[in-house]
Amino acid sequence: MDLLLKNIGLLATPVGTSAKKGAEQKEITLIYDAMVGIKDGKIVYAGSADETLRAKETIDCGGKLVTPGLVDAHTHLVFGGWRQKELSLKLEGVPYLDILRAGGGILSTVEQTRMETEEQLLKKTKALLQEMLQFGVTTCEAKSGYGLSTEEELKQLRVTNQLNNEQPVDIVSTFMGAHAFPKEYSDNHAGYIEYLINEMLPMVAKENLAEFCDIFCETAVFTPAQSRRILLEAKKHGLCPKMHADEIDPIGGAEIAAEVGAVSAEHLIQASDAGIKAMADKNVIAVLLPATSFYLDKPFARARDMINAGVAVAVSTDFNPGSSPSLNMQFVLNLACLKYKLTPAEALTAATLNGAAAINRAEVCGSIEPGKQADLVVWNANDLEYIFYRYGSNLAHSVIKNGKVCAGKTEI
Repeated sequence: MDLLLKNIGLLATPVGTSAKKGAEQKEITLIYDAMVGIKDGKIVYAGSADETLRAKETIDCGGKLVTPGLVDAHTHLVFGGWRQKELSLKLEGVPYLDILRAGGGILSTVEQTRMETEEQLLKKTKALLQEMLQFGVTTCEAKSGYGLSTEEELKQLRVTNQLNNEQPVDIVSTFMGAHAFPKEYSDNHAGYIEYLINEMLPMVAKENLAEFCDIFCETAVFTPAQSRRILLEAKKHGLCPKMHADEIDPIGGAEIAAEVGAVSAEHLIQASDAGIKAMADKNVIAVLLPATSFYLDKPFARARDMINAGVAVAVSTDFNPGSSPSLNMQFVLNLACLKYKLTPAEALTAATLNGAAAINRAEVCGSIEPGKQADLVVWNANDLEYIFYRYGSNLAHSVIKNGKVCAGKTEI
């Protein structure tokens, strides 16, 4: 072995290569006085202490908690500028959709993103990924959607693809040209949809820049019928569907996600009982975003009802400049317990294995098991509950990616 982690006070991990739903979501493995053996960046041993094990390098974890690396399965990582000027509008009670209609919101970020060069976006995004890694995130998803033209969407996707090879965090790319209608198509929504289907989607597929296609299915943005059409066209190009669904109004987005075979539906604050049942029937993963509810002072999605209905629940930051300007997945874990009423075990699964499944990575990450990538977090904690109980502090002591300490303290 290349590396052996010993004297792990508690190893806590879900197990398996698919999303956990219902009662299974809280079934995690707890191993006290554990060891993890790593070779060529992969886990070869994860179990009770075995003094016969040997490695080129040994790290004494000092009795600390070890979990899988966190998976942030919903981010809008690449963008120009910020939107701090909108804070005053939010405090005055101006609704998000009104800000969007006035040319703010997503369209403001589109304008700033179009103004920045690919190199400028690379530099900014690389720094954001380093911050993300410090919080314990070892794999993330990144959506485009701040270009809203072929070249500008490709620019964003090229940034994520290049950075996937230049820094430790694994990035999974999602094309989201259907994030809003750009100003130049403000009076021609049908024309933009034709442009997206006939030009943008083929180019994204030709350059192999994304695995998924997402769409903002919401009042004043894309209708359920438009969402269905775009996602079915995306499937023809080999892109797996995802959906921003039922965030602001219950317009049937969750049902459309189930109908088109989406791997996940995301946000879901206003998902109906029928939508939740449809997701359960079709194994659509619910990617819930509590930091967005917190920042916008909106209701929290019915995570407990979803789990009880048999929907696999993941949690993510929704990092973006307008509605969730935070990369802190640890705060998301706090909110998952305090606002969604998930148990620590359920929340851990939501932020690791289920998040990995939502981006088709559950076979390679999301749990500490032989054969998977050696992506782990060593915590400044002695038990699992502590990291959900504390908030506002970064409790990640060391972050290990592909068997190497990449963030935090290199000596444990």
